[in-house]
Amino acid sequence: MSVSESAATPGAPWRIRFDSWSVGTVVLALILVSPVVAILGLAFLPTENIWPHLVSTVLGRYISNTLLLMLGVGAGIMFGGVCTAWVITMCRFPGRRFFEWALLIPMAMPAYVVAYAYTDLLEYAGPIQSVLRDIFGWSSARDYWFPDIRTIGGAIFMMSLVLYPYVYLLSRAGFLSQSMSVLEASRMLGYGPWRSFWKVSLPLARPAIAVGVALALMETLNDFGTTDYFAVQTFTVGIYNTWLGMNSLPGAAQLSAVLLAFVLVLIGIERAGRRHQRFHETAGRHMSLPSYELKGVRATAAIIICAMPLIFGFVVPAWILGGYAVANYETTLNNNFVALVQNSVLLSAGAAALALLIALFLNYGARLSGGAVVKVASRFASIGYAVPGAVLAVGVIMPIAWFDKTVDAVSTALFGVSTGLIVSGTIAALLFAYVVRFMAVSHGAIEAGLSRITPSMDDASRNLGATAAATLRRVHIPMIRGSALTAMLLVFVETMKELPMTLLLRPFNYNTLATFAYQYASDEQIEEAALAALAIVFAGLGPVILLSLAIRRSRPGHDPQ
Repeated sequence: MSVSESAATPGAPWRIRFDSWSVGTVVLALILVSPVVAILGLAFLPTENIWPHLVSTVLGRYISNTLLLMLGVGAGIMFGGVCTAWVITMCRFPGRRFFEWALLIPMAMPAYVVAYAYTDLLEYAGPIQSVLRDIFGWSSARDYWFPDIRTIGGAIFMMSLVLYPYVYLLSRAGFLSQSMSVLEASRMLGYGPWRSFWKVSLPLARPAIAVGVALALMETLNDFGTTDYFAVQTFTVGIYNTWLGMNSLPGAAQLSAVLLAFVLVLIGIERAGRRHQRFHETAGRHMSLPSYELKGVRATAAIIICAMPLIFGFVVPAWILGGYAVANYETTLNNNFVALVQNSVLLSAGAAALALLIALFLNYGARLSGGAVVKVASRFASIGYAVPGAVLAVGVIMPIAWFDKTVDAVSTALFGVSTGLIVSGTIAALLFAYVVRFMAVSHGAIEAGLSRITPSMDDASRNLGATAAATLRRVHIPMIRGSALTAMLLVFVETMKELPMTLLLRPFNYNTLATFAYQYASDEQIEEAALAALAIVFAGLGPVILLSLAIRRSRPGHDPQ
């Protein structure tokens, strides 16, 4: 029976075929969702209950700070991302081609790295306050007022600077997908540029904007470095402190369950917004979009609008860190910098390769089966991306500990030999956490690539005697090479930046660039952390630029110039 025939078999859509691909897909999916299940199980059936203590002492502060952080970051990224995306897409002005890809560069800058740089720039002993005291003759902090960067407002500003590219990226994709007929209709009705934006472009792009905001707010919930450095008590910081500070894994799981509720509400709001805001094209005209030629003051305003996020989100922190890196590179190199780079690159490459292989297996298994059970299992395996890193670390440690105990018990019973801890506290545990966390990135890219391959290609290959594995190797993989490369690059960059999971799950005395930068910066030694922080940033620049170019070419009829 061919692939398309098996997929189209009528009858029970929930029936699962008991072949290696279908069963393997379901088993892999169950393994990948086990951390989330473990969190919920420990939260509702704890071995020790410190929940009343958490409720009476810190829960209210965690909730209020997390909500305030999400509201502030949401407003900041909406303003910065949507405005720049519309100006870049719909207007012509000097430097537009440069800003088109450059506005994505802050995405490569982790929020905690930006926080380190701005704290050093704006603190009392920093250059700005020192210059102000020299100019006005102030002798102490009592003589003047200066905003404190280490507050929740400062955290909102730092995260908005590096998370607005999520909204910019998807808003621009939404604006690029607009039909010419709709825009021409708005012009015929006498709408100018700004009225067309509010009445036509913005409503049409609203689903894409909602997705961008949701993704950025999930990253906000995941942040640990910035909030911990600024002493903002959010859920992520609370989970870390409860686990390691109070030595209570059940308490951390209970806080994690509450944070998961935040994430589910966020996903529900985003899906509801898209469901109630559906727009359908009435024509297939996707020629080059009309653009407004800006000159004089308007062109200058457009340049300023696009330059400000780039300057504050990348240029200023990179300049500060670059100066420190050059001045202190010998000290950093003597702190096993080469080993840090090696650890980070190997971990990131390993996670990217594993995520790609598992995503290939899951998507191809779902393609071969065609059954609802396998397809649902394949997609449900990507749920880890919606779970903050600190929460996922709590969940990962429990199935791994169960595995170690089970193997040890079996080995002791059969051979009288205790195996001890096999996976816990090892690189394998860390790689498993990375794969669970970033599976959605790889899964989405592979799913999109395979969906463009017609089932008749599978039929032709199988009729020529090729097995399912041979068809995947000889037909599908060469055809989705671009999607596979994109998936690997994105997982690599995300793993390089990941901090909370690495801090909680890494082996003893094992550091990456992210943990090294965090440890030194949290000890007020930003100079020693600068080179490591810059290395993380530059590792992500290439993929970000390639992503921008891919978005520009995504519209049929785009202008290649």
